[in-house]
Amino acid sequence: MMLRGNLKQVRIEKNPARLRALESAAESRTLAEIAKAELDGTILKSRPLRIRFATHGAALTVKNLSPVVSNELLEQAFSQFGPVEKAVVVVDDRGRATGKGFVEFAAKPPARKALERCGDGAFLLTTTPRPVIVEPMEQFDDEDGLPEKLMQKTQQYHKEREQPPRFAQPGTFEFEYASRWKALDEMEKQQREQVDRNIREAKEKLEAEMEAARHEHQLMLMRQDLMRRQEELRRLEELRNQELQKRKQIQLRHEEEHRRREEEMIRHREQEELRRQQEGFKPNYMENREQEMRMGDMGPRGAINMGDAFSPAPAGNQGPPPMMGMNMNNRATIPGPPMGPGPAMGPEGAANMGTPMMPDNGSVHNDRFPQGPPSQMGSPMGSRTGSETPQAPMSGVGPVSGGPGGFGRGSQGGNFEGPNKRRRY
Repeated sequence: MMLRGNLKQVRIEKNPARLRALESAAESRTLAEIAKAELDGTILKSRPLRIRFATHGAALTVKNLSPVVSNELLEQAFSQFGPVEKAVVVVDDRGRATGKGFVEFAAKPPARKALERCGDGAFLLTTTPRPVIVEPMEQFDDEDGLPEKLMQKTQQYHKEREQPPRFAQPGTFEFEYASRWKALDEMEKQQREQVDRNIREAKEKLEAEMEAARHEHQLMLMRQDLMRRQEELRRLEELRNQELQKRKQIQLRHEEEHRRREEEMIRHREQEELRRQQEGFKPNYMENREQEMRMGDMGPRGAINMGDAFSPAPAGNQGPPPMMGMNMNNRATIPGPPMGPGPAMGPEGAANMGTPMMPDNGSVHNDRFPQGPPSQMGSPMGSRTGSETPQAPMSGVGPVSGGPGGFGRGSQGGNFEGPNKRRRY
């Protein structure tokens, strides 16, 4: 059999109806045509060979295509089922898409898979939800056709071949029934056109409804998206308000702590000041108390009237002012010269001691009050002269009488530095 070129594939199919078929694939279309012309009608084992171009067994017809679908898009869409050899969108004589096409796969399994998947589901090629309809492709032999030598010579063949081709004459039996056949064909054509028109109107109506529904669906999606965003905004606003409330509470707590801390500091400062005041008042209080106790020891027994030894000399014939006077309870009075009008006697028989504590020469003999140089600043002691009349001794007043003064124990003019001298504080 191998007369021209090389064979790519040979397959023998056993078919009871066709007895046996041999399918082969040549390298090119030209070699296949040469082989067909030379081998067709050859007698092999007393039987003639019938050679024809084989139809594509893995071809599918695709309907309901959108006008925007091209050959490339169709091939790309069906490539997911398997390798595609050819994909064509059928157009009319003006190049407008007819909505039909065919796809040829390299093998039958991908074609069967595509047929099953598209039949069970809705396979969409574009944005419009318009599914494609996939059917097995009807195979037609439009090349060889039916030659006379292949016709079977039956009785029906010979009966129909009795008359040659002709036109029926009007008014004859043949013309009447030929007209009726033509009317039936016209009715079929009209009905097909009406069906096509109804189908087209239904498609347009469905497309309009689909467009409106799609618009409504988009609006619904937009509303849902808007509601979702509003819900998110509301949730974010709630979270923001909660955050603000938390911050406000934290700020209030901080302010409360700060205020409490300030109050504690103020209270602590007041306590410190009060404690310092109490600690500062205690020594003064003790000193005042000690002084009061000293004065109290002296007060009940006789107040000490300290004459101002540095006061100016009295006017007139008043004697010199006393240097120091003591009022002592249960003590003998110190006699001295009369000093003229002077202070009265204290209570409880206490004598006002007006005797100057100095000898006859006018100098003070006291270790606690040493005599300094004469004052040059107009002191009262400087204004006294040495020619002053010495004071006469005071007569004894008190429980001890008739004796000498308490301090002198002898001459009134002597010094007072005796062993019985009572030292002052």
